[in-house]
Amino acid sequence: MYLRIFTEPQQGASYDTLLSVAKATEDLGFDAFFRSDHYLAMGSADGLPGPTDAWITLAGLARETRRIRLGTLMTAGTFRLPGVLAIQVAQVDQMSGGRIELGLGAGWYEEEHTAYGIPFPKAKFARLEEQLAIVTGLWETKVGDTFSYDGAHYQLTDSPALPKPVNGRVPVLIGGHGAVRTPMLAARYADEFNMPFASVEDSDRQFGRVRAAAEAAGRGADALICSNALVVCVGKDDAEVARRAAAIGREVDELKVNGLAGSPAEVVDKIGRYAGIGASRIYLQILDLDDLDHLELISSQVQSQLG
Repeated sequence: MYLRIFTEPQQGASYDTLLSVAKATEDLGFDAFFRSDHYLAMGSADGLPGPTDAWITLAGLARETRRIRLGTLMTAGTFRLPGVLAIQVAQVDQMSGGRIELGLGAGWYEEEHTAYGIPFPKAKFARLEEQLAIVTGLWETKVGDTFSYDGAHYQLTDSPALPKPVNGRVPVLIGGHGAVRTPMLAARYADEFNMPFASVEDSDRQFGRVRAAAEAAGRGADALICSNALVVCVGKDDAEVARRAAAIGREVDELKVNGLAGSPAEVVDKIGRYAGIGASRIYLQILDLDDLDHLELISSQVQSQLG
């Protein structure tokens, strides 16, 4: 089981804060640093000092880290044209020495589109399917050949399909709760399927759908890595758990049901339940980015027990 750190910078984080978390992620032995792709805070957060762009952030971190994987959960398909996104991701991958992963989703938060003048199309899922075809198609085109695409939403003509990721293709993550189209897209385009903020039981059902879709697509039931994203709140004792829960505006009992919360032993036990249904990566949603002692505790008393 690999633990990855997952941040939500739209809730309020500067690049320097994200850099501190990414360096702690690397120093403490976690597998990867991921971030969301949003431009507007959610809930009661003020979002200060303001949004940071996901791929500009990752470009900076690519040059300031050496080992950890870097990526998005999930890049919003509404924010970027697929041809431009393929260039951006390949370039950042080169800057990192081949450590980038692309989580790509349809986009859903209409208010942030309105706030920053970004079109919010109705046919988001159909666009996502074309985006995946284009991004992966551009990367997979041989150097010297060209790539063309004639879709309902995007058209490319004789693209040189450059630049290329370091290893030919950046791993692609697709995630979500959809019962039919989401597993189908994952089976066709993804290297990893991520189930966000879901119980063991719901994750098991969705992983089963993804495996069935992959087998139907001729890839094999175990072709995709399965993973979960879960909020985390760990403490050495009940008082520390309660303090960390209060700092992110959550209740301990609710966090224990819907996330990974409690003592290190409790969290290790629950992670084991996700491992039992085939998850091999957990994205730990860290909501208090100033609490680096939290990461140290998870590293020393949770990650150390997972092997």
